[in-house]
Amino acid sequence: MSDILETDICVIGGGSGGLSVAAGASQMGAPTVLIEGGEMGGDCLNYGCVPSKALLAASHHAHAWTHAAPFGITATEPKVDFPAVADHVRNVIDGIAPVDSQERFEGLGVTVIRDWARFLDERTVEAGGQRIRARRFVIATGSSAVAPPIPGLDAVPYLTNETIFDNREQPEHLLIIGGGPIGLEMAQAHRRLGSRVTVLEAFRAFGKDDPELTAIALRHIRADGVDIRENVKIEAVEPGPVIVLDGGERIAGSHLLVAAGRKANVERLNLDAAGVEHSGKGIQVDARLRSTNRRVYAIGDVAGGLQFTHVAGYHAGIVIRNMLFRLPAKAKTDAVPWVTYTDPELAWVGAQEDQAREANGEINILRWPFAENDRASAERLGSGFVKVITTKKGRILGAGIVGAHAGELIGLWALAVSKGLKIGDIAGTILPYPTLGEVSKRAAGQYFTPKLFTPRTRRIVQFLAKFG
Repeated sequence: MSDILETDICVIGGGSGGLSVAAGASQMGAPTVLIEGGEMGGDCLNYGCVPSKALLAASHHAHAWTHAAPFGITATEPKVDFPAVADHVRNVIDGIAPVDSQERFEGLGVTVIRDWARFLDERTVEAGGQRIRARRFVIATGSSAVAPPIPGLDAVPYLTNETIFDNREQPEHLLIIGGGPIGLEMAQAHRRLGSRVTVLEAFRAFGKDDPELTAIALRHIRADGVDIRENVKIEAVEPGPVIVLDGGERIAGSHLLVAAGRKANVERLNLDAAGVEHSGKGIQVDARLRSTNRRVYAIGDVAGGLQFTHVAGYHAGIVIRNMLFRLPAKAKTDAVPWVTYTDPELAWVGAQEDQAREANGEINILRWPFAENDRASAERLGSGFVKVITTKKGRILGAGIVGAHAGELIGLWALAVSKGLKIGDIAGTILPYPTLGEVSKRAAGQYFTPKLFTPRTRRIVQFLAKFG
């Protein structure tokens, strides 16, 4: 063991959040050590956001071949080269990887240690045969897939989000345990690329999202040929793989994907030695993202909250302000948007309907369909709608979108919720025509329709007209 390496900031985890902290701290003049035992770039680059969207992009192109007839183009069945699709996914990862590489961060002045970190005491970690003592630590180790306690599952080979993108064999029949965002994104992608797909969900598919929106998304995924079964109980998993349901039904497949939840990556850290309270859900933090050891912060998935890459990036800014500038910055989650990238996409920000009603009593719910948007009509993207929730006085509490490019469109509503805007601010915004963005403006305008087009308004207009 060499002498102790003294540093100002020690970041544990080279995923999105950890890299943001390391780059920011180093460039602002703080000596920084970054420790990463796995792949630089973490889950998002290697096993999550990037490869999943690359696979979905391939599936969108395949789907377009079979749905061109409404545009006057002869539809045809595409020939899918699944290994080439896997190459496309890998090429996308490789194209982004240099931005997250060890070489880049060393060029920024960060000391990078490629090993798993383990706390020795409240202000010292060990990694790569080196002891590192820091003024502040940031744990950004993320989360990983967890397997449900199903009899026989541990004896059967299965895929998770960490392995499915390395698969180069076209699944003949992909079985998926879990009907959340990961499971359903992968279900639709593989179905459009030519695989049979069965999704088994113990409760409601898309269970955390607004049922009114998810009904449309699920209808489209089922129309693609995905067999989605909700409220099912799996009795066992047998080699094959074969899933045995309650009641005895047996479903045989060629591949099995487990997408039934995630756990915080805390096992290797020896957090008890550092005085850091934690559980399987993550590290206990306060609003400033400090753990029970005030020298140690936690960000992203491992902090036990919303598991999104953009939340990890947001957390990075919070801890930099706290650590480097001694500002009491606090993390807020009431305006965090999330998106599921199925077709149609599903997005939400702010309070959902039940939450809004419980907190505010009487609320307004505004809707506008894509079917009445000219750009959507031109591109035959008419399925879906915008749903907005406001107080009676028009303050925007939350908004959701199911439809084409919902992930792009939700940004306007994220701004509105975060800034406490009123619905008139959106209704009065000038947007270019023809764009899908107009669905948001038209939804906002619905707030004023009952107030403007009334007998009282007509009487006022007629009275004022008498004055010339």
